[in-house]
Amino acid sequence: MSSKDATQSRPADAQSIALAAQILRADGLVAVPTETVYGLAARADSDEAVASIYRAKGRPDFNPLIVHVASLEQAELLAEFDARARDLAALFWPGPLTMVLPLRAGAPIAPAVTAGLPTIAIRMPAHPAMRALLAETGLPLAAPSANRSGAVSPTQAAHVQASLEGKVPLVLDGGSCEAGLESTIVALRGDGGWQLLRPGPIEEAELSAILGPQSRVEKIKVEAPGQLASHYSPGKPLRLGAQSAEADEFLIGFGKVAGDCSLSEVGDLAEAAARLYACLHLASSAPQPRIAVAPIPQTGIGQAIADRLRRAAS
Repeated sequence: MSSKDATQSRPADAQSIALAAQILRADGLVAVPTETVYGLAARADSDEAVASIYRAKGRPDFNPLIVHVASLEQAELLAEFDARARDLAALFWPGPLTMVLPLRAGAPIAPAVTAGLPTIAIRMPAHPAMRALLAETGLPLAAPSANRSGAVSPTQAAHVQASLEGKVPLVLDGGSCEAGLESTIVALRGDGGWQLLRPGPIEEAELSAILGPQSRVEKIKVEAPGQLASHYSPGKPLRLGAQSAEADEFLIGFGKVAGDCSLSEVGDLAEAAARLYACLHLASSAPQPRIAVAPIPQTGIGQAIADRLRRAAS
């Protein structure tokens, strides 16, 4: 697709999903909603298709991609599952949990998907549009967030078009994403340990209840999406913990702190997670040169929200 070609947005109905599958089989790109954020999907077994993701996003080639699958059976063709991984899949799949597992020998995955690592990041999504697309193609799909690398993640089709116009031929419009935060990423280690690589809708406490205490390491290497400090940048200076806005700031409110946009007027963290990127997009396009964000409680999913905001402010 050349840069002069327009990006087409279509409702995520059966006809559009059939068209999307045709594009994907031909090594093309399609933006598709998931329950977390919109993903930029390509077939995960094609070097050419995966290279198109990197070109469209401008993504660093050492940052791995999440592979989306339709079933546990398909996942086990790509990754080595132990009893812990199967327990997590039984509880949280389909849903917003990505597992980093050993890559199965001979798995039909383009090397760029794993960034040359011996592990693979894998997830079974819950959104009906993405599940229908996986079923229609019969392929595992690599699908990072459908935006320029480092920019605010998209939770609406319009966000995708604003970020990737001319770089993706088709956006399947499934409305606003329910969770609004990227998936939780957990790495399961061969020694029985585990690490939370990225906070998300599934909380650390839920994982600890199944896996036991998290392993502690001094430094976790980049082996999954969303670990780079520059992720989620709105392109403006961002101040956290603000009780009010200064004259040149767009204020993102929460609870009793009113703003130009509120994550949740009633202080609901789940609502705040779902609205986080929409508010960041509004702040990014607002005339004010700076952004301020009200204090967010760092409990439960608030930890994931705080993680995204710290990265946005870096």
